[in-house]
Amino acid sequence: MTAVDTEALRSFVRAAELGQLQHAADELGVTQQAVSKRIATLERELAVRLFTRTARGVELTVDGQAFLPHARGIVSGVERAVAAVRPGSRALRIDVLGLRSAQAVVLHDYWRSHPGTDLDVVTLRVNDPRQAAAAVEAGDVDASFRTVTDPARLPRGLRMIHAFDSPSELLVGPKHPLASARTVTPAQLSGHRIWVPGIAPRSEWSEFYDQLATEFDLRVDAAGPHFGDEVLLDTLAESADVATLVGSRDRYIWPTNHDLRRIPLVDPVIAYPLALILPATGPHPGLRAVITHLESLPRVPEPAWRPAWWVGRRRGS
Repeated sequence: MTAVDTEALRSFVRAAELGQLQHAADELGVTQQAVSKRIATLERELAVRLFTRTARGVELTVDGQAFLPHARGIVSGVERAVAAVRPGSRALRIDVLGLRSAQAVVLHDYWRSHPGTDLDVVTLRVNDPRQAAAAVEAGDVDASFRTVTDPARLPRGLRMIHAFDSPSELLVGPKHPLASARTVTPAQLSGHRIWVPGIAPRSEWSEFYDQLATEFDLRVDAAGPHFGDEVLLDTLAESADVATLVGSRDRYIWPTNHDLRRIPLVDPVIAYPLALILPATGPHPGLRAVITHLESLPRVPEPAWRPAWWVGRRRGS
């Protein structure tokens, strides 16, 4: 048997439930003739009679009674499938760099204040922000916390708005010379090894660290693969000369005997600007409330340093 038209099944189900073709046509927004043709086609495909006509309308035949629960299940399944991908009916899908990243922490805070929100936080595991933008363009995710540093490379159907600034902190072990400091300036970091393993080429954070190192004459070492946060934290705990930079909202967990210290960077604050990429038109309805939450976040204190590709952009632009 060839594939059965879903609209023919829907017409059959509604006619069976309402008992009249005209009532089914009115509910489906078509003519009675269209409903009759759909059901006649379905009967030809099945090679059985589904209805008998009576003075009061239509009644199911024995074959129609046997077919109805299966047809109803198919129609219901199609409707659920459509609803699962329709914006406003499915979960809001937002891409973050990692589930311990500042973006994930901010989204968790939003969800706790809006517990009824159907939110799906995902990690695309791509380093090039243009790949994340392509995922938004394709509808794989509704938005992505990434920054395309060259606006000319952002697909025409997308826009990029400022989400929030993430102040940087120095993370060191107890043996490091700066471990007892309450705050640290970028000038004080000059000459110290700042280890950030696994900086990916073409990533936004690669540009960030390049500009940061040039601006403040810092030694940012990206040598070696990144074996995970645990290995990085273990190294910091034992080292007297290795430090790294983390975002103030980034979530890290280490054993208490590591005695690691997070020290704010000041004069100026090193601000990592986080952006949100979303469709220029027809974004998921749930994004409006998320953006309002982002706009309510406190701004970083001035003076603050930001990379050149973000300087001059206004908040929310």
